[in-house]
Amino acid sequence: MTADNSELPGQRPSVEAEPAGQADRRRNSTQDDPPRAEGGDRGTPDLAAPPRWRELLGPEHRGAAVVLAAGVLVGAVNIYLASSMLPTAVADIGGESFYAWNMTLYLVAMVIATMLVSRFLARWGNAGAYLIGFALFLVGSLACAASLTMPVLLAVRCLQGLGAGLLSGLGFAVIRSALPRRLWTRGNALMSAMYGVGNFVGPALGGLFAQFGSWRLAFVLMAGVAAVCGAAVPRVLPRSERSDLAAPVPVVSLVLVTAATAAVSVAGVLHDILARAAGLAVAVLLVVGFVAHERRSERRVFPGATYRAGSALKWIYLTLGLLAFGVAVESFVPLFGQRLAGLPPVAAGFFGAAVSLGWSLTQIGSSSAVRERTVRRLRTVGPVLLALGFLVQGLLQRENAPIWWVVIWVPVLCVAGSGIGIAYPHLSVAAMTAAADPEEGRQAAAAIATVTTMSTAFGTAVAGVLVSLGGQSMLGSARWLLFGFAVLCAIGIFTARAADRTSRSERSAAVGRSSVTQGS
Repeated sequence: MTADNSELPGQRPSVEAEPAGQADRRRNSTQDDPPRAEGGDRGTPDLAAPPRWRELLGPEHRGAAVVLAAGVLVGAVNIYLASSMLPTAVADIGGESFYAWNMTLYLVAMVIATMLVSRFLARWGNAGAYLIGFALFLVGSLACAASLTMPVLLAVRCLQGLGAGLLSGLGFAVIRSALPRRLWTRGNALMSAMYGVGNFVGPALGGLFAQFGSWRLAFVLMAGVAAVCGAAVPRVLPRSERSDLAAPVPVVSLVLVTAATAAVSVAGVLHDILARAAGLAVAVLLVVGFVAHERRSERRVFPGATYRAGSALKWIYLTLGLLAFGVAVESFVPLFGQRLAGLPPVAAGFFGAAVSLGWSLTQIGSSSAVRERTVRRLRTVGPVLLALGFLVQGLLQRENAPIWWVVIWVPVLCVAGSGIGIAYPHLSVAAMTAAADPEEGRQAAAAIATVTTMSTAFGTAVAGVLVSLGGQSMLGSARWLLFGFAVLCAIGIFTARAADRTSRSERSAAVGRSSVTQGS
């Protein structure tokens, strides 16, 4: 199939155009279908049987699914890839004083890009926006490989982060037109699994290249992946109409959320506990200011439905954010494994990947759920498992733990990760279908990546503060972190229930309005 991205005159359209031949295959499943309520959300399909993975990865949809997933994966891998290679890079080009800024600048750039996804789609269309994203990432990766000083490396990491953020946001936004509606849950499961895969592939890949002193080749490899995926974009993604009218950029919102992300990222690398607390307090105030501005402004990052009374979207985003927030725990599990159990670095690193492993594997089965009651339960049980896993893991912490005791950590952490896996894809689809207007729907879908990236940054900073509360006691640090995250992630139980109640109220109201209309 081919993709034509030529500009069409007139106003920005409200629906995506399909390539020749594809419209016939999707006649009964695209976003232009009349919305049907299922699972408590408008527009979710009422399916008698779940679609199979082989349908998503079959000849018709394989290309689009791979490109969407690869865009999310390269960004997720590079969050930790550079961090694991940085000691080797510092030994080569110097700049140890800039060490802590590597992940901070990358995450800030990612957040900025995810908030501009809907503007890129309106101006350049599906394929054009994806080509820009892969091009930014490719150029940034090659520039990283060629960097001779640390300031230059950090500057081009920002460029790489912009490409990664754009690709992450595009994956969730373009899925609305790249895949039929019945495959949205499977597609979201595949893409969100890429965050989990990236969390353990990134450190492993970076460590492998660092072991042989070839950190530059790792960035060249990432550039090669981007080039291959970019070459496939025009052939596998559906074309979309574009608009000559420039969508207004929400400058104030961008500044506030960027400042909040920067503040929390800086707080995560400070050593003084009071300075960290102050950084977090500033970040919270900036987030409050961001929400207050968005509620009043016509130029928003999040769709208007987020701030509408009676809308479930805000509760969906909060639940997604709290799930992604919990992933920060695995950054410190290798440290606990080495200090409390005497594990070698390689084994301790495997333990650290257990949360992401549980997250990724669980989505294979959970995305099969289509029944209303099952979907509601999965979205609520997810935060329960996440919080419970951290609570049990905290109880298992002890000094000089024997190996048989430490082995128990793996299934416990996998259970915690499974809480993310069973809920995340269904919450993502709920966000995508929460807005009736197609343009708001794309904006709502793109915001999933914004929420995930911001929550990762906030989680890392909060984890650092909790670990520092343990002082010289590694056991105390482990318990502060795990019990603290158990409490914080448990908040997701209440936001998930609020999303469920609000969604059912919205559906009941919609049914009532439909009955009145038919009666008149």
